[in-house]
Amino acid sequence: MITQPDKPAGRGRAVTPSPVKRRALLAAVPVLQPPRLRDAGWPERLAEHRADVAVVAAFGQILPKAVLDVPAHGSINVHASVLPRYRGAAPIAWAIMRGETETGITTFQMDPGMDTGDLLLTEATPIGPEETAGELSARLAEIGARLLLRTLEGLDTLPRIPQDHAKATLAPRLKKEDGWLRPAETARDLVNRVRGCNPWPGAALITPAGRLLIWRATAVAAPGVTTLPGTLVPTPLPLSPEGRGQGEGLKGERLKGEGAVAIATGDGLLVPLEVQPENRTAMPWADFLRGARLLAGARVSEPVP
Repeated sequence: MITQPDKPAGRGRAVTPSPVKRRALLAAVPVLQPPRLRDAGWPERLAEHRADVAVVAAFGQILPKAVLDVPAHGSINVHASVLPRYRGAAPIAWAIMRGETETGITTFQMDPGMDTGDLLLTEATPIGPEETAGELSARLAEIGARLLLRTLEGLDTLPRIPQDHAKATLAPRLKKEDGWLRPAETARDLVNRVRGCNPWPGAALITPAGRLLIWRATAVAAPGVTTLPGTLVPTPLPLSPEGRGQGEGLKGERLKGEGAVAIATGDGLLVPLEVQPENRTAMPWADFLRGARLLAGARVSEPVP
């Protein structure tokens, strides 16, 4: 098994093995951790294992042809999109942030390009209207495992279908800045960014009480509202959505009652449901407003470098 080198993780920045390495060690599977498979000597080292096929998933490096061609049947990739759409490192997050309602898993025969090889099998699935990147990732992992088994079983007979490169879109690796919320955008686009950036890097705003991460939010139509984007405004809607931060905490918590405060946007209102102030745990939006003493008329804005 081949995985990336151990990396610092967590608040203590302790050097930590990847989850796949931990699983391999428990199963007594030998582990190789090359810094770069492009380095000299790695094709020869891999050839010593006489593999029938290599399976690659979220490895994080573009592999050279000399490495891809080492196994007798080449290398197969399991990718979390319906190729050729969303090629790259973060297909799940970008599909959500761009408002897609469907995605899926694709297995394909790898070539030296970035997710450009011939298609083998594809399975599509709808994206839930409130589904976060973390939740969708967990669902797609199950679909991917199932589709990979089908791919391996039919590897000798499955047709190789060239991709239509003219229809390709890109999904580059996420940066913290990709989670910055710009109130001048539409409420729906902001909600999609919140969903796509949960669990990382989080969708961020600057408030009078400091930096704030929004983990869950909803969009509310506001015909006739002309308030400057970023202004807190009252909304008479009763709200009762479940709030769960980063896919976990606050299960069962609800925001109830009328008169909630929302954020004016370029079109509609953004109603945060679950937020996290700096150096604190996630909490309902109403709790944050009370603690920060923020009322209608206050302003929030996009973070700055």
